Amino acid sequence: MSTFKAPKGTYDLIPPDSAKYLAVREAIAAPLRNSGYGYIETPGFESVELFARGVGESTDIVTKEMYAFETKGGDRLALRPEGTASVLRAALEANLHKAGNLPVKLWYSGSYYRYERPQKGRYRHFSQVGAEAIGAEDPALDAELIILADQAYRSLGLSDFRILLNSLGDKECRPVYRDALQDFLRGLDLDEDTLRRAEINPLRVLDDKRESVQKQLTGAPLLRDYLCDACKAYHEEVRELISAAGVAFEDDPKLVRGLDYYTRTTFEFVHDGLGSQSAVGGGGRYDGLSEMIGGPALPSVGWALGVDRTVLALEAEGVELGLPATTSVFAVPLGEEARRVLFAKVTELRKNGVAADFSYGDKGLKAAMKAANRSGARYALVLGERDLAEGVVQLKEMESGEQTAVGINEIVAELESRLG
Repeated sequence: MSTFKAPKGTYDLIPPDSAKYLAVREAIAAPLRNSGYGYIETPGFESVELFARGVGESTDIVTKEMYAFETKGGDRLALRPEGTASVLRAALEANLHKAGNLPVKLWYSGSYYRYERPQKGRYRHFSQVGAEAIGAEDPALDAELIILADQAYRSLGLSDFRILLNSLGDKECRPVYRDALQDFLRGLDLDEDTLRRAEINPLRVLDDKRESVQKQLTGAPLLRDYLCDACKAYHEEVRELISAAGVAFEDDPKLVRGLDYYTRTTFEFVHDGLGSQSAVGGGGRYDGLSEMIGGPALPSVGWALGVDRTVLALEAEGVELGLPATTSVFAVPLGEEARRVLFAKVTELRKNGVAADFSYGDKGLKAAMKAANRSGARYALVLGERDLAEGVVQLKEMESGEQTAVGINEIVAELESRLG
């Protein structure tokens, strides 16, 4: 056994379970690729200041959960705790917004890092697939992203998830609500840290999960009652477009989410089979983020869906993904000449798109056939000295045990025909 173990709060993806994660990533990405979103990949670490400005200095992510460090050159960097700020930074740095085709539509997949108390569904290293539409203020974009996420989840066979929807207003109406909420919070019995947070960003207090805080929030003013006419009209159009697409959602006037950059549309995907860590993904509009990190005004919207929690949601619903077999054909050579001939056939099968594996090492027939069984292959190719002399290979169907002699030079075509 190795002396080393994965760090606390992290995990290794290993076969066969890793195939589920790949399938989930592919399912989430598929509708995005089909809707004009191009793939982007950013570094695993960025300037601490990028997240302090964008995510928000008062958020738990920045104050408690970021893995921050100083390089030998004195730069302050952090492992990325979320994807949006990094993607927007990369888009601005590459001047994608100046190419004349807004919105810039991007999708990404990768690992993210937060120092949290590990529990099921909450890890210090986790995987997300995300999408961002940068540079356009349009309710149809907000609706598109919600619809695409819903489409992705349903393509996986998930059904017991809910979409929560809210509007956080904009720079016109949110300050009025902010003042009203602060007045309310100042009258509560809150600890010093929470009171300090209420002065910096009172909406973050609404997102506090502690029961002692939530009990006191009964009767708190709701943002929907303070929305300006423009925000009300925008939100109503988002709701109408989602409804017209047949996507069910729930209005949640208390939905805030944990990042400071959100404006107007905000949404969350929750799954009731996951216990306390019920959120499987979410996102919203962030019209001011570009300016926060030194760019021009670029109204934008996006989301991130958790791969880890989506896998847990699939397990909670008992959904079995139809994963393709990793191996269709397993070759078993008996003798050196058979080994040379069969290895060439395996190489040819692979070139023709057939998933094929080989009995490596000096295994005898019994051990090699056990390996063929464990591989999940539909067919085994067995080649011995007598077969070589006759110019044939034994093609064995693993499930039925039926065995047929096929000419060595015909075996590739035969297998392609059988496997379709």
